[in-house]
Amino acid sequence: MCICDLDIRSGEEFAQNLLAHLNGGAIALMISVGQRTRLFDVMADLAPSGSEQIAQAAGLNERYVREWLAAMVVARIVHYQPEGALYQLPAVAAGFLTRRASPNNLAAVAQFVPLLGSVEDSIVECFSRGGGVAYESYGRFHQIMAEESSQTVVTALHEGILPLDPGLVERLHQGIAVLDVGCGSGKALKELARSFPQSRFSGYDFSPAAVAVARAEAVGLSNLTFEVRDAAGLQNGERFDLVTAFDAIHDQAQPDRVLSGIRTVLNPGGLFLMQDIRASSRLEQNLEHPMGPFLYTISCLHCMSVSLAQGGMGLGAAWGEQKALEMLAEAGFSRVSVHQLPHDMLNNYYLCR
Repeated sequence: MCICDLDIRSGEEFAQNLLAHLNGGAIALMISVGQRTRLFDVMADLAPSGSEQIAQAAGLNERYVREWLAAMVVARIVHYQPEGALYQLPAVAAGFLTRRASPNNLAAVAQFVPLLGSVEDSIVECFSRGGGVAYESYGRFHQIMAEESSQTVVTALHEGILPLDPGLVERLHQGIAVLDVGCGSGKALKELARSFPQSRFSGYDFSPAAVAVARAEAVGLSNLTFEVRDAAGLQNGERFDLVTAFDAIHDQAQPDRVLSGIRTVLNPGGLFLMQDIRASSRLEQNLEHPMGPFLYTISCLHCMSVSLAQGGMGLGAAWGEQKALEMLAEAGFSRVSVHQLPHDMLNNYYLCR
């Protein structure tokens, strides 16, 4: 029995489906440009305006702005008035495409599309020779991840994520030892360190570039340190009351060792809080996933590949809830609960003891 569920009734319908994908990919690139140039942010504050006025307000070249606006108009994102050649970003669009719309700013997510395209040649080579593409090949990865972390993690820490475990906020106020595995540029840890001065925080990431940014932005926070460390090397001599991993475990070369190490360094009664992709380990159960194509694409072109580049397991982004629970149990976590938060359609939150 076929489970592809394409619902395609004719060649013409299939072609239209493909054209929609091609147009969607193209507009994703232009949405990324709008994010990086802050054009969406600028237009959200403007009345209907000409391309010259928009370019001047954004400090950009008018000819490029005009061509970008044309793409936005035909994509039905920007309104256009032919009389006077005026453009306007509707309020409903601004609610999903501007920095002030966070955590709903999908323009920030669109930046992954050109990032992944930048390594296409290397990925194509991997299809023949195997292996993977190293982290350092993804030029703006940590910058984009920092923006995404600010949306899905930082903005939800106090009202959504920390309250998942009753009493955790009180313990943080009293003072505990916290480790963030795969901390990147440390956005979440910096917010925690500022909010809970009695606790001490450590961030481990194996990227020297990410840790350098984290350290530079953490000046003045005496309860926060960052180290260049492979999370697979956690040792029994280290002790923490809370370990977090935000969208980091499935990328690891040796996620089994990382999870076992986390269990080892937790103090009695300690908590491992893991944010990771909300999906099934079974492909057929992801057919209706709202971001299924995006999920498997970013997995093939990044998550799986960076793991394989280190000789790792290559779990991929869609390792799924079933596999996650299996590996957590094998690592020694006997009590695991899985939670979802309304602001984050892409991730589960696992509380593990």
